[in-house]
Amino acid sequence: MTNHEEKTITIRSAVDLNIVGENILDIAAFAIEKYQFQHDTEISPEGREEAARRIRDALWERVKEMRAKRQQWLHLMFETADRVVKEFVEES
Repeated sequence: MTNHEEKTITIRSAVDLNIVGENILDIAAFAIEKYQFQHDTEISPEGREEAARRIRDALWERVKEMRAKRQQWLHLMFETADRVVKEFVEES
């Protein structure tokens, strides 16, 4: 006998956004220091702050894109699982 009660599952995120946020700040600081070193120049504190803000914004956009792709990937996984179950039942 089959239980027709609807069930939900929890899909855990593979990305901890707190860690991503920390990494983004580290990446921004590194990129700014790297630029200054490679170009033998000094960016003003205000300039470093603005560059870090722009880097942070750009990288968070990448995170948003990644999350959207993850949603698409999960959707595809569920569609694939549904198809395989259906094929199995039809073959049985």
